[in-house]
Amino acid sequence: MMTRELFREDSYLKQCKALVTEISEHGITLDQTVFYPKGGGQPGDVGTLAFSGNQVGIVDTLKGETGIVHVLEPGAVLPKVGDQVTVELDWDRRHKLMRTHTCLHLLCALVDGDVNGGQIGELKSRLDFNIPANPDKVALNDALNKLIAADLPLTFSWITDAELDASPDLVRTMSVQPPRGSGRIRMVNVQATDFQPCGGTHVNSTGEIGPMRIGKIENKGKQNRRINILFDE
Repeated sequence: MMTRELFREDSYLKQCKALVTEISEHGITLDQTVFYPKGGGQPGDVGTLAFSGNQVGIVDTLKGETGIVHVLEPGAVLPKVGDQVTVELDWDRRHKLMRTHTCLHLLCALVDGDVNGGQIGELKSRLDFNIPANPDKVALNDALNKLIAADLPLTFSWITDAELDASPDLVRTMSVQPPRGSGRIRMVNVQATDFQPCGGTHVNSTGEIGPMRIGKIENKGKQNRRINILFDE
């Protein structure tokens, strides 16, 4: 049985009760979780797992063969298979990742080029674009914050693998493919701005991102431009 991914249904869920389905050397697998597993440039969530009067730290979350694996702190007391547990996110960290992930979608919409790679972080994030020259940093910064201030709503929908295969231009990221295998793929739509498949966590509207600024724009190859973004708070 695979883990039910509650975070794809509601990115704002902070905790949930779950049953332990597997324990391995890598960590604890549950029947459902609010924890996002590392992937697509987004780090795995961290937080706590509580059961029978015990509370232990979850220091990473990963994709496993039979579900999502919650990596516990070294020396942690372990529950047993079948036990009910409560998992709770480090919400401040998750919310920062949600804000910056949505901001990267706006950046993707503003830069005309395929994405070669990216990384989402709490303090700094970046996208690598396949473009011949650096964009105008000041103009890009202004355009990005204009989209944020517009408080554009995000909506989510689903398409099948076959539908995505029939419209390959929906995928902007050359290095990371949207998650497949469940029979459907989630689409993220930033109103009148960006529409692409994405399995990560996002805020409900761009205004929630808050002020951002463009950091360094680095040359990483003949046509590889790395654009860094940071919170401007």
